[in-house]
Amino acid sequence: MNEPYDYLFKFLVIGSAGTGKSCLLHQFIENRFKEDSSHTIGVEFGSKIIPVGGRSVKLQIWDTAGQERFRSVTRSYYRGAAGALLVYDVSSRESFNNLANWLTDARTLASPAIVIILVGNKKDLEEEREVTFLEASRFAQENGLMFLETSAKTGDSVEEAFLKCSKNILAKIESGELDPERIGSGIQYGESLLRRTDQLSATRRTPDCSALTGSCKI
Repeated sequence: MNEPYDYLFKFLVIGSAGTGKSCLLHQFIENRFKEDSSHTIGVEFGSKIIPVGGRSVKLQIWDTAGQERFRSVTRSYYRGAAGALLVYDVSSRESFNNLANWLTDARTLASPAIVIILVGNKKDLEEEREVTFLEASRFAQENGLMFLETSAKTGDSVEEAFLKCSKNILAKIESGELDPERIGSGIQYGESLLRRTDQLSATRRTPDCSALTGSCKI
């Protein structure tokens, strides 16, 4: 039996090849490290239901290939994404230098209101670090991104990355900044929330009639 959820969010995991995007997804879904990880060919997919701010949210996650030869294929998956993990490798200066290109693609091709969190992966490789926390934090601040560092190997802050992004999306829904009914929002109502909404609407439509007075209140 499928587990009910209130919302479905479409997520992307983007960034250069070798940054550990597939390992992040696998750690999040399976709670274990993917030892035999190879470069993604095209796109991989995973989904998981998590509690977010008192709601049950299903994340539909598309892990895109980071190699240039697949960019034309993976760009088609950007459309209508509500959230994205923009990933670089803290031990790779090159992956950090490429972030601006990935960010441009996300904001151009996905939902205009896409929520993006910058993720510095492989924080367990401290001795090989080439990008400081402060430098990445500054990049995130300048580009209006949330930011944290993770380790797909140890699991450190992996779930937090997805949760932090999801909380931001939910907050924007509740404030009216994001409309799940708008085409391309990357958000859908789950059946459990639709049922509650339908029941509330039916209650509001049902006349309150008094058998004693013969009067009805609508």
